[in-house]
Amino acid sequence: MSGRVGKSRGTASNLEQATTTVNERILKECHNLYMDEQNGLITIANTLDLKLLPPRKKITIMLIGNHSAGKSSFINWYIEEHVQRTGVAIETQGFSFVTSGRRRESLTGNATLHLYPHFKPLQEMPGVLDYLSTEISTSKQKKFPLVTFVDSPGLVDGDMSYPFDVNEAILWLSELCDLVFVFFDPIGQALCKRTLNIVEKISETHSEKMRFYLSKADEAGHESDRQRVMMQIVQELCKRPGLNRTGFDMPTIYIPNPTKPNRCVNQIEEVCKDIEKTINQTIQNTLNTLEKDCEKIGALVDEAIWRDNCAKSSNYRAVFKGGFLYVLSITLPLALLLNLFVGVVSEKFLQSMLGNSGYDMLKMYLAPVRTFWRGVPEEQRIYAGVFLILLAFLLVYLARASSKMTSTLSRKQKRTLLENQEYVQSVVKAKKKSLYTEYLQQTVSDHDL
Repeated sequence: MSGRVGKSRGTASNLEQATTTVNERILKECHNLYMDEQNGLITIANTLDLKLLPPRKKITIMLIGNHSAGKSSFINWYIEEHVQRTGVAIETQGFSFVTSGRRRESLTGNATLHLYPHFKPLQEMPGVLDYLSTEISTSKQKKFPLVTFVDSPGLVDGDMSYPFDVNEAILWLSELCDLVFVFFDPIGQALCKRTLNIVEKISETHSEKMRFYLSKADEAGHESDRQRVMMQIVQELCKRPGLNRTGFDMPTIYIPNPTKPNRCVNQIEEVCKDIEKTINQTIQNTLNTLEKDCEKIGALVDEAIWRDNCAKSSNYRAVFKGGFLYVLSITLPLALLLNLFVGVVSEKFLQSMLGNSGYDMLKMYLAPVRTFWRGVPEEQRIYAGVFLILLAFLLVYLARASSKMTSTLSRKQKRTLLENQEYVQSVVKAKKKSLYTEYLQQTVSDHDL
């Protein structure tokens, strides 16, 4: 019987690892679709003045709570490796990132920010960089390859001084984390005001991220003692407007110890399920965002092509309008000069030079100018001539203004845009579809897809 149970547990563990591997690869491939240097969505989007953010390959969970609330112990239990020091006397002094990698390694503050560039603003907070570290573990237990834990300093009241503004740092990190676990210690300072103040502040904008747990529940005494502690914590939380909400849930958790059985209900597996649920939701959101970004790029390419076609049509009209005004600006002074020339040269000379037909065409061309010129009094003809010359200059100015060209795409630019659009529509969207199918195959039958 025990062999059958052990075999079923081993099968479940293998299935969980296989699922984790598939989900890890899906998030990694989505990330690569954005970050590829040549055909990545970010590179393509930049050519269209569209800013895209690459999806993360892991979810980030921050643990906060009072001094010795069991945050580090939970991380060690989850990854099944002792990477975080624990104990009342050994409290986390700064922020420690715990993530899965190829080999066991510890990183300092600068190396941490190189590993997590989106956390770089932390270095602008005085003192934080010196108390920033990363622990890389080779553990593949549970869903750890898809999770980065952020272990925060233990919070206490009174005259305790931190080497940096711990409140500001926690609030800033909560903006980037996917989940915020709040651990209340039933023995220590469960009602630590600093913890409650930070929790209320985070809850004002990100209540959906927050999860509350009564940690070390096995050390709270009898069931009645646990219930009393929980009631005190819940009452204190509900006194605050930002935390007074319906459906308040606070599971009781503790680190299981096979050598020390306990009748206290342990809901620590609910934490694991919550992590798994968030991972699945992140994968779905990532795939959905991938499709939306593909649609944005396709729409922007269509818009760019349409604007280019409109610009070309506008340029054609501008060339025609400007050309007409240029011709008119030349024709007016030329006609005036020819009219003056014809006035001082005999008709016989012109007929001998141009022939009868050419002379007739010249008279027809000059007829409007001669009519205008005859209507101008002799003493005012000099002013009329100046007026026609100024009019010619005005027409030149209008011709230049109306023939102003709008920049258009070159053939190479247009071809690149269309090739990018084709790549996004045919390759990236097809890849997204196959990844979605692969993700769903883990839970539904093939005939449902």
